[in-house]
Order: sequence, then structure tokens, then C-alpha cells
Amino acid sequence: MCYGDDARPPAPPVVSPVGEHGELVLESADGTRFGAYRAHPQAPSNRAIIILPDVRGLHDFYRELALRWAEAGLHAVAIDYFGRTAGIGPRGEEFPFREHLDKIEYATVAQDVSAAVAWVRAQSGATAVFTVGFCFGGAMSWRQAASGDNLAGSMGFYGIPKRVLDVVPEIAAPLLILAAGQDFTPVAEVENFADRVRERGGDVHLNLYPDAPHSFFDRSFGEHRAECADAWHQTLAFVDRYAV
Repeated sequence: MCYGDDARPPAPPVVSPVGEHGELVLESADGTRFGAYRAHPQAPSNRAIIILPDVRGLHDFYRELALRWAEAGLHAVAIDYFGRTAGIGPRGEEFPFREHLDKIEYATVAQDVSAAVAWVRAQSGATAVFTVGFCFGGAMSWRQAASGDNLAGSMGFYGIPKRVLDVVPEIAAPLLILAAGQDFTPVAEVENFADRVRERGGDVHLNLYPDAPHSFFDRSFGEHRAECADAWHQTLAFVDRYAV
């Protein structure tokens, strides 16, 4: 589990008013209904982002993160992974996520993300849709670049590259990799993943934070404020570069 209930996402460098926000239920291509949370910027925007949580699914960290992305000027939708096995409901620290994670299929995660992409395009008129994920969600975000969703880009914090290697030849959107040097995933493995995507002609940006641990993107980690600020800079610069 990346984030406990005491974790909170850091604020973006520029904070603008948030408009409509709250709980949402989406439906995947196979008819599965799953939980989500949406937050829209008050000002018009042609940019949107789908947030892929850690292994615990949609919990409060990611609801608040959707608000932070709306403050940064993007229509944001954070999704849950477990509609097929756990229904729609709370994902508190007591949620037995591991038994549900064992049943998850990458293909159905991709279906659910695609449903969120379609919803946010229809609701907001966004012409540039990105994904961003954390831990398990980081890898799922990179995988979505091979989904055929015509994404503007896919970003991942401390994802595990081996979960993506089978779709490297199909990756069609730019990737942003934010890696922690003190993570359990070796830096060499992350660098090798980036190289493999580049060898296939992919556009990859890799940012390594040598002294940061897994889950450093958390404002309760006062000692990692500089890394959090730079991560916001890198993600927003990535959005600016690839938004159309």
C-alpha cells in the first residue's frame, strides 16, 4: 500500500478555483459499474487527467488529488479498480485490497480507464487527456499509453516496469517516469524500461529523485518538499508540452 489515511497530496504551484466535484459511478465496456471521483476546474479547460490509484484503489488521497489537479486547471477523474470483485464502496485502511488485487486483470483495468477517458471527454470537451498513476497505478498508467485511447501522455510515479514490458511495442503516447532512488524497484530496472521504449521510437522523460523513498509525493513528508515541488513542475511541464 502506498498511502495510508494520514497521507495528503501536496498542492500544485498555482492554485485556481475548483468547480463541480464529487463522487461518480462509471460503467465499463463489459457493463461493470465502478466508483470514481471527479473534480473540474472552475475556468474552461481543454485538458483532463485520469488518476490511477495505488493497490488500495480509490481512497481519500486520490479524491483530494483530483481536487489538486482541478486546481492546476485540469478536469480530473480518479477511478477505483475493484468494481468487479468488491462492488462500489469505501476503500479504507481496513479494505482487504490484496485479495482483490489477486483477481485483477490488466485488460479490465484498461477498459475502466478507457471508460473514464470517454466520460471526461464527453463531459468536458477536453482535447488533451492524460493519465497519471502511483505504484500499481503508475504501471497501469504507462500501459494505458498502448490502449488506443489517443492519450496526450501517460505519467507514473514509482511504477514497476515489468508490469508494462509486454505492451512496449504498442505504446503510442509519450511517457513521464518519476522514480524514487530509495524505492524497492531498482533504478537500473526503470532506466532499462525507458531505454526499451525509446528503442521502439517512444518518447520518454525520466526524472529520478535519488534520495526519495517510495510514496514521497506526500505533503506529510516535510523532508521531501523539494522533490514534491519538482514533481509538480515536471508533471505540469509534461502536460504543457503535449496538450493540444
